[in-house]
Amino acid sequence: MASASSISSEVQGALVLRGIVTLIFGVAAVFWPGITLLTLIYIFSAFILASGIIGLISGILSVGKGDWWFLQIILGIVELGIGVYLIRHVGVSFATLVLLIGFSLIIRGIVGVVGALFEKATTATGRVLSVIAGLLALVVGIVILFQPVASGVAFVWILGIYALIVGPLEIALAADARRNSN
Repeated sequence: MASASSISSEVQGALVLRGIVTLIFGVAAVFWPGITLLTLIYIFSAFILASGIIGLISGILSVGKGDWWFLQIILGIVELGIGVYLIRHVGVSFATLVLLIGFSLIIRGIVGVVGALFEKATTATGRVLSVIAGLLALVVGIVILFQPVASGVAFVWILGIYALIVGPLEIALAADARRNSN
């Protein structure tokens, strides 16, 4: 996640958009848990592609405005790669999907925590929100990787609950950045 006090209004808007996309994914996963693997692949692909594009744009817009903008760019590229792979290979197995989702969440978690802890311009609120979101992504990614035999519905609920928690955190981070930039 980006620094709360050093990000531009465009990046703040990108954080809000990422939060909204994350919330939409969470609602779909929680309230539609019996979806087929193919539908889950399409929904997750759309989510991860949107997140990757937003992250990449956010990172590019943050160049020179913070210390860790390159982590946003790397995360955006990784998420775009996963999304493109899933769109091009919609017939992946459940095990492959679990691995891709687990690793993407772990990478997102590491980027979030490292960026929050080492970004000098981050406000205390922004740092806490970023650390919470990063740790949650890290924990969910690890749980997903180490519990691959969990039933499909439980897997979808875990993803959905994660998204329903992180989406508002991303929106709150953007609101904190907007408040501190005025």
